[in-house]
Amino acid sequence: MLPSQALLPAVVFALTALQALASDTFIAAVYEHAVILPDPTEEPVSPDDALALMNKNMDVLERAIREAAQKGAHIIVTPEDGIYGWQFTRESIYPYLEDIPDPVVNWIPCTEPSRFGPAPVQERLSCMARNNSIYVVANIGDKKPCNSSDPKCPSDGRYHYNTDVVFDPQGKLVARYHKYNLFVVESQFNYPKEPEAVTFETPFGKFGIFTCFDILFYEPAVVLVSKMQVDTVLFPTAWMNVLPFLTAVEFHSAWAMGMGVNVLAANTHNTSIEMTGSGIYAPAGARTYSYNMETEDGHLLIAELDAHPRLSPASPPAVSWNSYALSVERFSKNDHEFTGIIFEDPFTFTELTKPGGNLTLCQKDLCCHLSYKMAEKRDDEVYVLGAFDGLHVVEGQYYLQICTLLKCPSTNLSACGEPVETAQTKFEMFSLSGTFGTSYVFPEVLYSGVQLAPGEFEVLTDGRLRSRAATSKPVLSVTLFGRWYEKD
Repeated sequence: MLPSQALLPAVVFALTALQALASDTFIAAVYEHAVILPDPTEEPVSPDDALALMNKNMDVLERAIREAAQKGAHIIVTPEDGIYGWQFTRESIYPYLEDIPDPVVNWIPCTEPSRFGPAPVQERLSCMARNNSIYVVANIGDKKPCNSSDPKCPSDGRYHYNTDVVFDPQGKLVARYHKYNLFVVESQFNYPKEPEAVTFETPFGKFGIFTCFDILFYEPAVVLVSKMQVDTVLFPTAWMNVLPFLTAVEFHSAWAMGMGVNVLAANTHNTSIEMTGSGIYAPAGARTYSYNMETEDGHLLIAELDAHPRLSPASPPAVSWNSYALSVERFSKNDHEFTGIIFEDPFTFTELTKPGGNLTLCQKDLCCHLSYKMAEKRDDEVYVLGAFDGLHVVEGQYYLQICTLLKCPSTNLSACGEPVETAQTKFEMFSLSGTFGTSYVFPEVLYSGVQLAPGEFEVLTDGRLRSRAATSKPVLSVTLFGRWYEKD
C-alpha cells in the first residue's frame, strides 16, 4: 500500500537521511543569484508590492532548488539579499520583513503558515525544502518589536535584523542567525545585542552559519570552527570583489583552507558593483567555483564534500605558520624598498628584478621570505614582494599581517598595489612564508582572469606556501593573508 500524500515528504526525508548516514560524503549546492531589485525609494511600498518582488526572486530560487535536488544535492545555499536586494532605508525595508521565531518552537511553516502571524516568505521557503526533500538556506529580514523598557530600543519601536534561515527536508525551521558584523552601508538593520554561534546537526555533519562581512572577524566565524567544531560553514554573502586579496572566490577558498572546514559560499550576482564569485570549498581547495563578470546570469554549482573533513585522509595537516620563516636566515637584503597602497593600507614593497632568486622583506614584526623562478622575465610586467603588518581601518577595523607576491598594473612602480586582472608571466616555482604572530593565516593563489589554482599549490606544515610544479597559468598574486584577531 502506498503511503499517503501527507506522509510522502517524511518518507523521502527518512530515506535521504539513511542514504546520507551510509556515506561519509554529501552533495552540496550553492546558487549565485542575479537579484531582481526593487525600484529605489525612501518611502515604503505596500506589503503586496513587497511580496510580489520577493516572489519574483523566489521563483528563480525555486527553479535552482528543484534542479539541485534532482541532481542529488542534500543542501543548497542561496545568497545574502537574494530575495529582496539591498537598496533600502530603515523605513523602506520594513514591508519586506517577517517575524522569524526561534527554531526551538518546532515549526514547519509549509504546514502551519499562520502559527506566528503572516509569514508568506518563510512559508514558501519551507515548502521549497519540503517539496524537494533538501535543506534550504536563505537570507531574509527579521523584525522584533521592542518598547521603552529596553534602553536600546530604536525610536520606531522595532529591531530589524539581517537574518539567515535554514529549513530541513521536512520544511522545519532548524536555524536562525542574525548577522553580527554589519557592513557600513547596512543602516536599515540593527546589530544583535550579542553575537550568535548558530549550529545544527544533520545526518552528514555539524553545520554552522554566518553572513558575508562576518567572515573577517573572530565572532562568530572563528568561534564556530575553533570552539564549536563545525564541519561545514554555510555562507550567504553579497560580496563586492576587491583585488588583489579580497575577491570572493580567492578569500573564501583560502578561509576554508586556513580554517580546515568546508565552506558553501553563495554570492549575489551584479557585475555593475563587482558582485560575483561563489563556490564549494574544502580544506584541500575548491571543489567547484564560478567567477563571471561577463554576463548577468545566475549560476548553480554542485559538488561532493566530505561530511567530516577533519577526519578525512585528504584534509591537510596542522600548520605552524611561522616555523620555517623563523628558522631561516634572512635572504639577501635589498636596497630598493618602496611604499605602495593596497585598499588604503601602506605596504612595503620590493621589486623582483631578476628571473629568479630569494628575497626577504620586513615591515614591523613581519618578515616575508620568497623564493621564486619565473618561466620568463618580461620587460612589460613587474612583480613585487609586499609586506603589511598593521591595523586596517577602512570599512571596519581589523589587524592584518600579509605577505604577498604581486603583479603590478604597469611598469610604473607607483601603481603597484592597484587592482589588475590579467597577467602573462608564469612561474616555474614559488615558495612564500612569513614570521606571523597569528595562527590564523589564509593561503591564496590567484591566476590571470581572477581564477583559482586548485591542486597546483600546497601549504607545508612549517608554513611555506609552495607551488607543486610550474604554474599552468600566469600569476596575479600569491598571498599569505593573516588575521591577528587579538590585536583588533
